[in-house]
Amino acid sequence: MEYRVQARRIDAHGSLAVAKEAEVTLDTDLAGRRDAMNPVELLLSALAACMLKGIERVTPMLQFRIAGAEVRLDAVRQDAPPRLTLIRYEIIVDSPETDQRLDLLHRNVLKYGTISNTLSGAVPLEGILRRKA
Repeated sequence: MEYRVQARRIDAHGSLAVAKEAEVTLDTDLAGRRDAMNPVELLLSALAACMLKGIERVTPMLQFRIAGAEVRLDAVRQDAPPRLTLIRYEIIVDSPETDQRLDLLHRNVLKYGTISNTLSGAVPLEGILRRKA
C-alpha cells in the first residue's frame, strides 16, 4: 500500500497539502498562525486519526460496544537538535465494557496502528485508554 500527498507554498504565511480530494491548510508562517496546524500538530493529528481508525477497525472484530471516542495528545520538544522527545496520549472511550475489555482494545489499537508503530520507533509514546467519566 502506498500513500501520496502533495504540498505547495501559497505565500510566506501558509501552504496547502492535498491528498485525494481533501485539502489541508498548513501553518508554515515563521510567526505561526491560529487558523492552521503547524507540522507538530499535524503529526499529532495523524497519530490521533490512527488511534481512532484503529478503534473503528477492531471494535467490530472484538464485538466491542462503544458510543464514542476521543484522543488527547501532548508532545515535548527539545530545541537542540529540534526533535520530539516524548508523546503522551489519552484515549477516552464511552463504553460499558469491562476494564479487561478496555485493556484489550488499548493493546489492539497500539498493535495494529501504522502511525503509532512508526512513531514509537522514533519517540517514546506514553499513555492510557480510559472510560469516559
